[in-house]
Amino acid sequence: MRQYIEETTHEIVIVDKLTYAAVLDPIADGLACSRLTLETIDIADQDALEDLFERHDPDAVMHLAAETHVDRSIDGPLAFIRTNILGTHALLQTSLHHWRRMEASRRERFRFHHVSTDEVFGSLGPVGKFVESTPYSPNSPYSASKASSDHLVRAWHHTYGLPTLITNCSNNYGPRQYPEKLIPLVILKAIQGQALPIYGKGDNVRDWLYVGDHARALRLVLENGIPGETYNIGGDSERTNLEVVRAICSLLDELQPHSPYRPHETLITFVKDRPGHDHRYAIDASKIASELGWTPREDFDSGLRSTVAWYLENEAWLDRVQRSNYRGERLGLGVGS
Repeated sequence: MRQYIEETTHEIVIVDKLTYAAVLDPIADGLACSRLTLETIDIADQDALEDLFERHDPDAVMHLAAETHVDRSIDGPLAFIRTNILGTHALLQTSLHHWRRMEASRRERFRFHHVSTDEVFGSLGPVGKFVESTPYSPNSPYSASKASSDHLVRAWHHTYGLPTLITNCSNNYGPRQYPEKLIPLVILKAIQGQALPIYGKGDNVRDWLYVGDHARALRLVLENGIPGETYNIGGDSERTNLEVVRAICSLLDELQPHSPYRPHETLITFVKDRPGHDHRYAIDASKIASELGWTPREDFDSGLRSTVAWYLENEAWLDRVQRSNYRGERLGLGVGS
């Protein structure tokens, strides 16, 4: 959103159901832009989508709407099936109807860009990386729902001709991320002196991608990607979960020299592992680099430093989130759905 506001003149329509994770105050300045409209709609409601497309007549769709937290998918998979699968179907159908009604020149330019995840590929061993042709092998309800949506998008391109694009990205991090995800959750707990829970041995590996770099890649794919193609987007920043948590602790020791919880690394504790926890993800992003010229600008150290600094400057927002609907409790214990 911010890049489109600051670097383009496009009219932007955001469609959001405004669920528990939709905290709007950190993006209030962007929402005030006269070129931006926020529509509170469930993407599984096709009638509402049809009305929205008729009113706004979009030239492109970037589909980022999804339930995303693996732990929540373990506890309640139905919400993931409804939004990620049925919602994608409704958005594809609405986009197809809209695309077919367009005049020829606009139909040629229209794109449906579906944003997915590296988790659809399953778990890697100690070597190798995911490429665009890696077979799908999802292991969580979340990744299974995203794999399903990817297949739907590909089918709507090959069956109906809808000009679609798919991107599969690695773990995102950065400012304004809802604090149920690892990096903001560790920051939240550490500044309050709470235990920092790490699943299992902490040796699970993720490839970390700074959110600003991801946004640039998404824009580039939407504008220059070839319909029917898939592009992997990764930060080339593999870290174990334990390494990530230790890096956050080190930054907090530096940026909060008077904290009573220094050294923050003493807060680390190991807890029972997540059910079905994939061991390693790593993205080969050479295709988007060679074909579209994208590479990440932030390395993990610089991106993490700016991320930690943002949360320290916005502790009041973290506190409001914690008091309203999320207290950092453990999710995804696998005790039932």
